Amino acid sequence: MYAKNNLKDYLLFAVNSAAKIKDLVKTFSYKEYQKLLAEIQRHNQLYYQEAAPEITDAEYDALLARIEEIEKNHPDWVSPGSPTRRVGGKPTEGFIQKPHSLPMLSLDNTYSPGEVAAFQARIGRLLPGECIDLVAEIKIDGVSVSLRYEGGHLVSALTRGDGLIGDEVIENIKTIPEVLKTIACDWPVLELRGEVFMTFSEFQRLNSEREARGELAFANPRNCAAGTLKLLDPDEVALRRLHVILYSHGEIIPPQAGAAPQSQCQLIEMLRKLNLPTHEKIWHVKDFSNMSEMLSEMDVYRRNLPYATDGAVIKVDNFLQRERLGATAKAPRWAIAYKFAPEQASTILRNITIQVGRTGVLTPVAELEPVQLAGTTVSRATLHNQDEITRKDIRIGDTVLIEKAGEIIPAIVRVIRDARPQNTRPFDIFEHLSGKCPVCGTPIVKDKGGVAWRCPNPQCPAQTTRRLLFLAQRDALDLQGLGLALADKLVELNLVHDPLDVFTLSQETLANLNLGTAQEPRNYGAKNAAKLLASLQRARTAPLHRWILALAIPEIGNSTARDLADFHDSLHELANSRLLKDTVLFHNVAAELSEREFAASRLLAAGFGKRGKSKSLTTQIGPSAAARVLEYFNSGPGKHQLARISELGIAPHPLRKSSTTTGIYTQQKTQGPLTGKTFVITGTLSRPRSEFEEIIRSAGGRTTNSVSAGTDYLICGDNAGSKLDKARSLNVKILSEKNFFEMLNDQQPHTPNLPGL
Repeated sequence: MYAKNNLKDYLLFAVNSAAKIKDLVKTFSYKEYQKLLAEIQRHNQLYYQEAAPEITDAEYDALLARIEEIEKNHPDWVSPGSPTRRVGGKPTEGFIQKPHSLPMLSLDNTYSPGEVAAFQARIGRLLPGECIDLVAEIKIDGVSVSLRYEGGHLVSALTRGDGLIGDEVIENIKTIPEVLKTIACDWPVLELRGEVFMTFSEFQRLNSEREARGELAFANPRNCAAGTLKLLDPDEVALRRLHVILYSHGEIIPPQAGAAPQSQCQLIEMLRKLNLPTHEKIWHVKDFSNMSEMLSEMDVYRRNLPYATDGAVIKVDNFLQRERLGATAKAPRWAIAYKFAPEQASTILRNITIQVGRTGVLTPVAELEPVQLAGTTVSRATLHNQDEITRKDIRIGDTVLIEKAGEIIPAIVRVIRDARPQNTRPFDIFEHLSGKCPVCGTPIVKDKGGVAWRCPNPQCPAQTTRRLLFLAQRDALDLQGLGLALADKLVELNLVHDPLDVFTLSQETLANLNLGTAQEPRNYGAKNAAKLLASLQRARTAPLHRWILALAIPEIGNSTARDLADFHDSLHELANSRLLKDTVLFHNVAAELSEREFAASRLLAAGFGKRGKSKSLTTQIGPSAAARVLEYFNSGPGKHQLARISELGIAPHPLRKSSTTTGIYTQQKTQGPLTGKTFVITGTLSRPRSEFEEIIRSAGGRTTNSVSAGTDYLICGDNAGSKLDKARSLNVKILSEKNFFEMLNDQQPHTPNLPGL
């Protein structure tokens, strides 16, 4: 890798040799623009990939508006990857990715009736003198999908993804009762688009079950629906009871000219005749004189629906007029989404409590006088951090206005100052806690350059419990039977001081553990103990990316953990990673350059990822995440964890790799005895389906959700269904669980220790 000075010289050379770079206007800082892009990219990751948003839609839209403002003044800064030029999501690892026949665009949002009127004026100018009929539909807060029927048969179901490429989730979509596998329409192609969602009642049922198991609750039904669609096990998806409403179309090839619907109203009528799920009610708009009245009516109507909604979508009805209006790179010009104001209520802030998270971050929580809001009782709301409290000047005893962000998450909008009692004091987390962690009493510290207060004691019981649950979660080590009740008891009884201590527990200790009280004992039991110990044994050789995630390194989520595992063979290699050090160095040098030089470094970094066919670590892992990984393994707790993993004989399973040069880095591509082989898994097996998928993937193979002529093997457990019938009809080789492992062992005689065996 380049030394620091040489790298700077190289970047300057890239600038000076460029054909032309415009002088940067000082109105906005390019670095500020880059920071905004990074921030919105992080929120896109949380919303689309992790289904765990941190901000409201309104806050996100304000951030996007700031980027649009900067880009309007600096068009030379804009790249094709800008969030103003594309949809926010991206395909999800673990699914087959397919291109959309026609792009799946998002919608421009507005919160102002005046901007809705401006939308009408714009289309009037673009279609002068024409009669323009509009329709309005309730906007469902769900996950966009595109269903493709060919000859009346459902052949594909794609998520929106990045708008151009989506995930093939047909097996998950087939679990939705309203989705018909065949329809009475033999058109060559009929592509229908809509929204997958979860009802309020189903959402509450799932969260109650998760909390009983000690798992984190989903934030809202939209996140839950998104997370469900990303599950790789259709049987589990079926248990979550998703629904869908269709309201638009993609590619359409009718059997003869003139048969296709010519308007939105005709499309909805066609969907109803085909018995496909669509909106029960749509509104017709002949002019804008009654727009406010219509929007108010829609707002009232949606509050009685059993699923989450957040606005109205207003569309040009006529499809030929839509074609002439066209679209930007991100959104159609013939439609706009009007977001309704969330329902609000006032109540009294009785107290502020502080929760300790798995990384030690202290999160203030508002304890409220219970109040009815959007059909539920609200008694708590997150306050995020000290900066949020200070900005809104929130004090204990205040009367506050609250709303449900996204109709679900309670949030404090503002303080009603006129109702403030005398002698209230500004709230300060440090002062409130007397400078000490509320659980372990360790002096708290503030993140350097950040806003969060943190307990720095890695042995803090609250952190230990949360880290233990994090390590046990499905995406990490998948420790079956380890929920909140058990984690709390293990930490309380000093049986676990560090999450890795769980690997030292015995059958007897676990079986006799009393999770109840002395008056009402409730032993964990021998059966549960055996199940957990079996999970722990399998976890010893779990794939490397699962262990990277399980360590709970700040900023390292599931996707980043997989990327890191693609470039490293072991945790020890990751801890001393030259690639991560080079990534940090590259961005540190770029940060010291002038704006002109910094712009060139952006182009150069992008270029690294384009040399060759494989990914570059520079473009996959950001400098902050790279620095966090290095900081973790150089810290005392990180070194301790690494040493403990070796001491316990834990050997995370790496991907078998062959090198492919990518610019200045090397990406490792999985090779093994199953390279080039495609598997489908069905039926009930002795282990979670995800384990079989990891074994196949680590041996070079790939898995899909549906059987086709391209399937090499069907791994079949008990209670197999239609996949087995289809495999037989296509002469696909069928393997029992035993057959699969025998085949794998036969093909790799020099590698007897398979992951999980």
